[in-house]
Amino acid sequence: MKRLKFFLGTSLLALTLYVLGTTNAVNKQHEEVAASVVHYKKLINENRQQLQQLRKKRLQEALNVYFQKAIRNNDIVGAAVSIVKGNNIVVSEGYGERNAQTKALVDGATVFRLGSLSKGFAGVLVADLKSEGKASWDDKITDYIPEFQLGDASNTANIKLKHILSHTSGAPYHSFTNLVEAGLDVDAIAKRFNEVDPVSKPGEQYSYQNAIFSLSQEVMRKATGRSTKTLLNDRFFKPLKMTSVSMSHSDLIATKNKALPHVKRRTGWNAMPLKDRYYNAVTAGGINASAEDMGKWMRFLLGRNPDVMESAEIQEAFTPFISFKNHRKYYQRWEGHLKSSYGFGWRIHQLQDIKKERITIWHHGGSVNNFRNEIAIFPESDLGICVLINSQSKIAKTVIPDLYELVQKVYLNIPTREYMTESVNTQFHAN
Repeated sequence: MKRLKFFLGTSLLALTLYVLGTTNAVNKQHEEVAASVVHYKKLINENRQQLQQLRKKRLQEALNVYFQKAIRNNDIVGAAVSIVKGNNIVVSEGYGERNAQTKALVDGATVFRLGSLSKGFAGVLVADLKSEGKASWDDKITDYIPEFQLGDASNTANIKLKHILSHTSGAPYHSFTNLVEAGLDVDAIAKRFNEVDPVSKPGEQYSYQNAIFSLSQEVMRKATGRSTKTLLNDRFFKPLKMTSVSMSHSDLIATKNKALPHVKRRTGWNAMPLKDRYYNAVTAGGINASAEDMGKWMRFLLGRNPDVMESAEIQEAFTPFISFKNHRKYYQRWEGHLKSSYGFGWRIHQLQDIKKERITIWHHGGSVNNFRNEIAIFPESDLGICVLINSQSKIAKTVIPDLYELVQKVYLNIPTREYMTESVNTQFHAN
């Protein structure tokens, strides 16, 4: 009996030790696997950062070649470029000179006049106010500006906020742009539209405007009790930390790092004065900004700041409202172009690439005081491109598709999956 008890006790002890040993081995194996997973994730994160840096370097090199060629060909004096991919401002760089006489150079912080790129801010601002019930695309202009009249009373009563933001009010092409450039207040300009006859009923025909577009700021002021400058600052510029932005001639003059406009003479490029124009019509063309801040703006438009404004609300500004019937514009000659429309402060283009896949572009150009600018958002590619130029230049007509091609080449030549898999596996097995 004693031998049996001894045998059972010994067996139980052996079994216990075996189980404990096996458990410890399993636990150790689990710990090793967990450590390997942590190490693998660390390698992935490190290589993702390396990939981003490699792409950034290649893109910077390609952009430098592109703009240095433009400078050598005397096509531009200087330019600032911002490129956003997803949540990253990949590039915010300057090329050439901001002042041809002093030879001061452009960098990412150099402030340019935006011209009609300002219209895009107005469209998104109205969309933001709409989300809070403070404005509507269907608001009648006469509800806010009773003295406004274009055509007879019936026609005037049908002109709404959506019409002046989409250039479909029926006003003749560029009506009273001369009064905007003369510095008249918007409320004074509003009273002059009874002097012209409409060319179409509201919403039927696209006819580009500055003066009547700027009435949007008077509508927003009366709808909220706050100026458009205050609304833009409080709702967008401050929360997005767009610190270089200004909306007056005096503020631009006081800015040290600013680009001057240039005109080409026989002897070369001459710097010209900064004119005090369009600051009375901020929504039409009165905003100044740097490439760095335009990068922040594009990242916001791509939906990366939901705390400021939800993506679905932003996209209302990019809803096509009227299609273009003619095909004479430079952007309609971009390769693969299918059709163009205008939303609210933005052009919307549909293109087709070589794979027959559709490409959407939210786009606008700007020209003021011999500055020439372009902005384009590619929502399917999660990409934004903005180019600011301190002269009139032929490259402005093709710079968006040119830079889009450069970006595509960099990202296709260094594909994420292949780079990450090969690089991570190599480093993992080496360890």
